[in-house]
Amino acid sequence: MDRREFNKLVGSLAVAPALLPNGVQAQARRWSLIADVAECCSCAIPCSCNFGRPEPGTCHGTRLIQIREGQLDGADLSGLRFVVTFEMRVWTRIYMDDSMSDSQVATLERLLPVAFAGFDRIARAKGRAPLTMQETADGFRFGVPESSVEMKLLPGLDGEPIVITGLPNHAYRDYVQHESVVHTHRSGDAEWSYSGTNGFRSVMRANG
Repeated sequence: MDRREFNKLVGSLAVAPALLPNGVQAQARRWSLIADVAECCSCAIPCSCNFGRPEPGTCHGTRLIQIREGQLDGADLSGLRFVVTFEMRVWTRIYMDDSMSDSQVATLERLLPVAFAGFDRIARAKGRAPLTMQETADGFRFGVPESSVEMKLLPGLDGEPIVITGLPNHAYRDYVQHESVVHTHRSGDAEWSYSGTNGFRSVMRANG
């Protein structure tokens, strides 16, 4: 699976119901969400994967997803938060914010294989973890015990943020280009440390 296929899986599955037989459609879960996304990866700036041009080789990444609003078969998705650390095409580790209630975690566990199937399918670990987030003067940082990300805005013309629209994925709306300051991970699956690589913040609007 290349980055383009991976992005399609972890992004919106909005067109999927239309492609299913009627009997299957009746059983398919209905969902919609709006979420804030932040990610750093090991690719150079700009990451061509996000433009639909997958790069060969290894890509290490850590993504934060914070759902502002949404529903899964009527269940409220607002306030669900999780981090996914991954080696593209190989594995993911999913960290669900341990400040969420038991019912929120249960809802997130039902949502993952529906709306984030690409992440969920290759998950080697999935569980609760303490999640920290902090806005900084020129960027953003977030982390769980095994993964840590600090990113800063990459300045554009006249020092303004670089905003990119029209990217070919529902997770990349209002994409704002960042640069990693710190991107580290250490677990039984891998250990890495990057700086100066691709980062972004965006809005995901999707349904299925």
